[in-house]
Amino acid sequence: MNASRKSVVITGITGQDGAYLTQLLLEKGYKVYGTYRRTSSVNFWRLEELGVATHENLELVEHDLTDLSASIRLLQKAEPSEVYNLAAQSFVGVSFDQPITTAEITGIGAVNLLEAIRIVNPKIRFYQASTSEMFGKVQDVPQTEDTSFYPRSPYGVAKLYAHWMTINYRESYGIFGASGILFNHESPLRGKEFVTRKITDAAARISLGMQDRLELGNMDAKRDWGFAKEYVEGMWRMLQADEPDTFVLATNRTETVRDFVSMAFKAVDINVEWKGTADNEYGVDTKNGKTIVQVNPKFYRPAEVELLIGDPEKARRVLGWEAKTPLEQLCQLMVDADVRRNKSGTSF
Repeated sequence: MNASRKSVVITGITGQDGAYLTQLLLEKGYKVYGTYRRTSSVNFWRLEELGVATHENLELVEHDLTDLSASIRLLQKAEPSEVYNLAAQSFVGVSFDQPITTAEITGIGAVNLLEAIRIVNPKIRFYQASTSEMFGKVQDVPQTEDTSFYPRSPYGVAKLYAHWMTINYRESYGIFGASGILFNHESPLRGKEFVTRKITDAAARISLGMQDRLELGNMDAKRDWGFAKEYVEGMWRMLQADEPDTFVLATNRTETVRDFVSMAFKAVDINVEWKGTADNEYGVDTKNGKTIVQVNPKFYRPAEVELLIGDPEKARRVLGWEAKTPLEQLCQLMVDADVRRNKSGTSF
């Protein structure tokens, strides 16, 4: 290894953020060790889409986050200066069905990395991917680094445990542990399990005549949606700061799921007119009167998070970071990518 080349570990490299962060750090000259878990569905399509899957400075490592000894060996091998913990069981809906798995991977997994850093080299800088889902039943609007937490899902609770353990290791052992409370961030690399990508894929397919309608749960949920590619830059900046700290990354703008649906269809020149209310709400294509969106209560969450909007002022002030891509432009990017993929038959 080039002696002057810094190395990093990124857990959860197969995800949206892992792929964009890998791209960013390879461009900055890092050697990247990216971990993935052994599952039947390990898929590197995001790294391939960004053109970095076979990069000479990327090494993919199979890793079990729930095994402390595996984390110790990983750090001994990679000798990283920075560790980015992006791996998680990250689907909020799934976390209600798999609360224990979620706790082990999302919560204990983070502590295993912190403990491995303490044992192997306490100078390694650590980034914990925290989440706006920790605010849950929000206590303040907008949410800042000082807003009280009230998670509303096993995912949010597990992330909150990892968040506080990062702070605990920072205060107890002097480890440079930074925590990024990232609000929803999307991109063409989002998985279809997430509502924004489900929507943009459906808009693309409906416009191409490949799908009749889109079914969704709570249309009134409000989210602060930004562009993932910009958010990973914020993660990197947190680990270059003078002091470890907690930062909110957000756009300070909120829209409903309904607004995002209208935006996505507009990106393929379809105007949606909304009719009905609550469980009976539906959207029709104004050109032909066809119902193309329908509420289905089976998609409601057991405990819903109604309104998330973040105040990123501290990140702007301390890190010089701010979100730049407006939601309309991001939505268009996602829809265009889904039209392209569906036309070519390569939609992931």
